[in-house]
Amino acid sequence: MNEWPGGWNDAHDRYGSPRAQRGAAPQPRGGYGGGPGYYDEPGAGYDSGYSDGRVYGGGSGGGYDGYAPYDDYDQPRRRRGPRFKTVVISLVVIVLAWAVGTYFWADSKLRREVDLSIVEDRPEAGEGTNYLIVGSDSREGLSAQEKQDLHTGSAAGKRTDSMMILHVGSGGPTLVSLPRDSWVEIPPFTGSKSGKHYDNTQNTKLNAAYAQDGAPLLVRTVEHNTGLKIDHYAEIGFGGFAKIVDAVGGVEMNIPQDIKDKNSGADFKKGKQVLDGKQALSFVRNRHAGTGDSDLGRTKNQQKFLAALANQTATPGTVLNPFRLYPTLGAGLDTLVVDEDMSLWNLGSMFLAMKDVNSGEGTRMNMPISGTAPAGSLQWDKAKVQQLTQQLKNDQQVTVTSDR
Repeated sequence: MNEWPGGWNDAHDRYGSPRAQRGAAPQPRGGYGGGPGYYDEPGAGYDSGYSDGRVYGGGSGGGYDGYAPYDDYDQPRRRRGPRFKTVVISLVVIVLAWAVGTYFWADSKLRREVDLSIVEDRPEAGEGTNYLIVGSDSREGLSAQEKQDLHTGSAAGKRTDSMMILHVGSGGPTLVSLPRDSWVEIPPFTGSKSGKHYDNTQNTKLNAAYAQDGAPLLVRTVEHNTGLKIDHYAEIGFGGFAKIVDAVGGVEMNIPQDIKDKNSGADFKKGKQVLDGKQALSFVRNRHAGTGDSDLGRTKNQQKFLAALANQTATPGTVLNPFRLYPTLGAGLDTLVVDEDMSLWNLGSMFLAMKDVNSGEGTRMNMPISGTAPAGSLQWDKAKVQQLTQQLKNDQQVTVTSDR
């Protein structure tokens, strides 16, 4: 037999198999050194330590004597990497597209109908943000049957059914109810639609301001009597309120005592229960049964309910579930009237602050009252009101309390 230089056998490779069968170039048997005894003929008695018929490495060489190169093992891992990145990037793009689309859709739903720039003689702005939140008795969009079911009556026009100042700042959120029977001064003003100027100062109930000239005069009156600048305005009517509650699947409330009132339609037993839209509206409108002191008792119920509604709305179960998010946004934004500068970010901040109030991280109170005034109205405690508004202006934690 002929041997290749270095001990190669031209007929058999190092496994003892004919070269013609394997089709591979001859290799040293030992593969590590090439010293004496490493290039024996097949059957010469050399035991390499490998069992007959076993193949190791599975490769064709490439510099590692019978073992596959490192890249052969690593290649499947490299192929999985790009696929995984592609899936992640695709998911991120889809989520971002959904979020952006939802934002612009919701933003287009907002009814920016209140121009605060026409409000006259405004006070200087303080720290934090002040929202004036108004519940009106508007029957807009309600059918005759819905008016009957919701016990709203059929009065024309709009009046305020509830008013609250929500202050959001570093001192924690503060929610202050303004009883609609509050005895206040309505200062001279210019009609927002007529352009006519009214020079006289009126002493009357707070809800008369809205009845005379809507949101602009209400904001002017609140600012005039408190010294607080209102940064944003949000108003919702009867129908929109009930639809929001139904869209979130109802709101759980713990009612402290039995309530039955034919005027509002309220009919509740004491204890925890989930209120649907119709029941919720009757609960916040009730001012006769179970409120103790009429308008003041009702404002406390309104605060409790609105905070509970915000707490339930601003949850992952609603925000991350499109089957609940879109009906809720659609129900609320279609009937929510806001100022021209209100953004979805501002609106979200308002709801989150009300959620914090509900969880005990803020303050919830009525405007301090000192007694009664003409026509069964409520007189504000001027010293406490001044202290309260100064703390809000300075974005300090509120220490003022309301006795009612």
